[in-house]
Amino acid sequence: MSESGAIKRALDTVQRLAKADGHPIPENGKKSSIFVVPAAGETPGSAFPDNASSVQGNLFADEARASEATSSLDTAAHATEIELKLIVPSDRLADFNKAPIIAANARNKGTRKHLKAVYYDTPKHALRRSGLSFRVRRSGARFTQTVKAESANDPLRRGEWEAAVPSMAPDIALALPFLPEKLRADVARHPLEAVFTTDIRRHQRLVDLPSGTIEVAFDHGHLTSGDRLLPVSEIELELKSGSPSAIWELALRLAEHGSVKPSIRTKSARGFDLAADTPPTPPKPPKLHLDPSVSLDEAFSEILRSCLLHVLQSLPAAEDGRDSEGMHQLRVALRRLRSALDLMRSVVSLSKLDQMRAEAKWLATSLAGARDWDVFRQETLRTVADACPSVEGFETLGELAEERRVACYDQARLALADRRCQYFVIGLGAWIEARGWRSEVTLEGLAQLAQPAISFARNILSTQHAKVLKRGRKFKSLPTEERHRVRLAAKKLRYVADFLLPLCGQRKSAKRFSRRLADLQQELGIYNDMATTTSLLAEVNAGATGSGMAAAAIAGWQAHAMVGIETRLIKAWSEFTRAKMPWSIDTPEQPVKLVQANAGWLR
Repeated sequence: MSESGAIKRALDTVQRLAKADGHPIPENGKKSSIFVVPAAGETPGSAFPDNASSVQGNLFADEARASEATSSLDTAAHATEIELKLIVPSDRLADFNKAPIIAANARNKGTRKHLKAVYYDTPKHALRRSGLSFRVRRSGARFTQTVKAESANDPLRRGEWEAAVPSMAPDIALALPFLPEKLRADVARHPLEAVFTTDIRRHQRLVDLPSGTIEVAFDHGHLTSGDRLLPVSEIELELKSGSPSAIWELALRLAEHGSVKPSIRTKSARGFDLAADTPPTPPKPPKLHLDPSVSLDEAFSEILRSCLLHVLQSLPAAEDGRDSEGMHQLRVALRRLRSALDLMRSVVSLSKLDQMRAEAKWLATSLAGARDWDVFRQETLRTVADACPSVEGFETLGELAEERRVACYDQARLALADRRCQYFVIGLGAWIEARGWRSEVTLEGLAQLAQPAISFARNILSTQHAKVLKRGRKFKSLPTEERHRVRLAAKKLRYVADFLLPLCGQRKSAKRFSRRLADLQQELGIYNDMATTTSLLAEVNAGATGSGMAAAAIAGWQAHAMVGIETRLIKAWSEFTRAKMPWSIDTPEQPVKLVQANAGWLR
């Protein structure tokens, strides 16, 4: 079968699907590229492997699943995009083009393009909800249709598939056979509509470094949706060849030249939020799916990538501030990172670990006030005010709390804009990509890194679990300060369990243990929030500002609530102590000797 015959056979299938749903495809006889979009559960690129001859599945009818398929698949542009953005002030963008690292390593003066694009989706944004973006971009006289897919646990990688089209009109029909079945039907029933547009002036250059070649794009322009407009001023660093560490290396060198905010937030995400006039979506921590046979070195790499991804995803929502969950998730991301770094100190004793842990703690401390006042205003104050409408002073107390909250958010934004924060995040990415923890580890440590991670996981989980039980001995009679220490230990166990329990398999006991641990942490957190409320009320000096009655009502309300909380807390502790340890169900592994740091594996 010829190349044109194979493509015709594929398009016949598409036409039958589309016509059945009332969307006929113009039969203009033109040869077109084919999109391949990963199905649900597939990783970017898995639906379109680099070796085109190994493609299986429903790309063509049975007659086309022969050697002729290879030539027709070559017409489809596909890649795994590896990219980092650096957000820079618009008045400084041109200066970065003259940075020493660019001037010394760029191949030439580069090219300039004027890029206009339209992003499409169904009326209910089915593509976006499935982690896909769909656009048509014009550059000069060329029109390119692109589908991009989010990556599960890697901060820089995304699936990307392109095809030439004759105009700015989308040709989604070509992608229908390769979408998940549920999404395919949704797209077929609901024609695409334009959501927003982009208008970007781009200066593009290739920079050659020893570790790889980077395409550097200096983008200046705007996104538009209706009467709303969002300026764009950023540097895109996309790996063309070599190691992804080249991206982080170049980002660090550009950070020396001026303020740059590392970002993985796409123009697509910004455009959809602009169209809906909504803040960035605060992310939940990404779930890890570690294979039990994975080495400890690989496990550390995956855990740290997951932590970095959560940090990068949380930064825009925290800085925006309209959704308080953004600040909360960034603090969670930083706590998870510190726990991961603590975890590694069992095997490697590096000054770099302590340095990064200190930077993560500095940033988290800078955000703490904003989070405390969010909880006070949105939960504590609102709950008591609604329950006690006859008490005076809640409005005044709310105004005072809002002043504090705004001041703390200003402090948090200053920290996020600080070049110290930028160096920390970029340096962390570079260290993870290069697996810098291997550089100073002992031979004994290197040997342990090469071993399966499961034995290490069981050892650490048992150690931290025992620490929680020890701190919670005679829990009912523990004073507040000691319960706070139990809370901290339980929190560390929660993060360690999130990281390492997947290595123990997807057992019901693992889910049950995680649920009981989460319940205990939640009750201890409520207990701690009440203690925080006392210090916040003292900070606003409620009694001297006409809000004393409201402050007293809050104190009384919480004192009464402590009775119910105490009962739930004792129950949560009891259920946690009875939960089976899922990591010890199987035949015990041979004990692993840990290379302890001076301060122990957890501080």
